[in-house]
Amino acid sequence: MKKLSVFLVLVVVFFQSGCKYGGIVSILGTPGYHEIEVPAEYNLTEHIDQKILVLVDQPGWLGARANLRYYLTRAIRKNLMEKVEISSDYLVSYSELFEFRSNKDDFSLFSPVQVGEALDANMVLLVVIEDYQLEKMAETSYYKGFLSTRAVLLDVASGEKLWPKSARSRSIKVGFEVEGRGREVAVARLVAACTHCTTRYLYNCRKNKFKISEDRSRVGWESWKK
Repeated sequence: MKKLSVFLVLVVVFFQSGCKYGGIVSILGTPGYHEIEVPAEYNLTEHIDQKILVLVDQPGWLGARANLRYYLTRAIRKNLMEKVEISSDYLVSYSELFEFRSNKDDFSLFSPVQVGEALDANMVLLVVIEDYQLEKMAETSYYKGFLSTRAVLLDVASGEKLWPKSARSRSIKVGFEVEGRGREVAVARLVAACTHCTTRYLYNCRKNKFKISEDRSRVGWESWKK
């Protein structure tokens, strides 16, 4: 009752004072830190009726040490469904892509746009793995990890780059100095961080969620490896 009485007094004072306390209302109506969003560089929420192919290029030197192609594809698809609210019907499944790749002896000769066209996609989110390191620290059960990729969003019909506008591709670098929960968790942590740092540019991301501790894209990130 006490809180209600205070509220009613404030309402009465406001209406009796005209515009004098208008500033108070504007302040109260201002979004809090947790509500502020970082605007998307390319907003996929405006294109949820477009079919998207997530295409991860895993270099041959990576071998069978980690099937990052599968893990990243699965994680990015899941993130797009949850954050952008794209229906799974508008995301090419990994099994469909895998089948197409397996049945094409000359798959490596296909461009990302050609793969997207063959799978009836409107856009291709291409993620190219550039560097991957996962080291077990001597005489411990702790791991140190690093993953570097480049991402680009392509329009299948025109072949043009939709994102990023200011560069040929978006550089994504993630890593951590210590992970003590085993190799599988360490790989999953790298994949989750890379997924977030890629997709955060494709929807209006909450400011308090935009940056993560594993982000190594900032200037001076190399120092963590020393």
